[in-house]
Amino acid sequence: MNNSKVRIGIIICDRYKDCAGGKCFRAMREREGAFEIYKGKDIELVGYTSCGGCPGGNIEYAPGEMSKNKVDVIHLATGMVVGYPPCPRVNYFKKFIETYYGIPVVVGTHPIPEKYYTTHKKLDTWNTSEWKELIKPTLNKRETRLEYN
Repeated sequence: MNNSKVRIGIIICDRYKDCAGGKCFRAMREREGAFEIYKGKDIELVGYTSCGGCPGGNIEYAPGEMSKNKVDVIHLATGMVVGYPPCPRVNYFKKFIETYYGIPVVVGTHPIPEKYYTTHKKLDTWNTSEWKELIKPTLNKRETRLEYN
């Protein structure tokens, strides 16, 4: 990674392709959710796109385009883990991008909103070791989750 600036790309779920990115950009600016890892660092958004729809056809190409803008890390948006149902391919997308492109991937952007957290808890969605690991970067304290409702 570039020491002076971290160049970030964001890939969102195609279900939310019309999303203006408000929560993601707020979290990026405030260094909340998965962006906490950049506290004290200068960051720049160098790419923002959707996965291309199920089964994620754009995952094959978007990282290559982002690498032309010298992306250091790609974030798979929080929408991929909070949607109903969550993206069943999110872990595969992470592995593919890291293996094929050699670009590190973080699952998540903004903190999980409380309304999604409580619903998925009732649904028992994230009750596997894989899902617990995937939501870790965005599972903030309750107060923060409420702020992102």
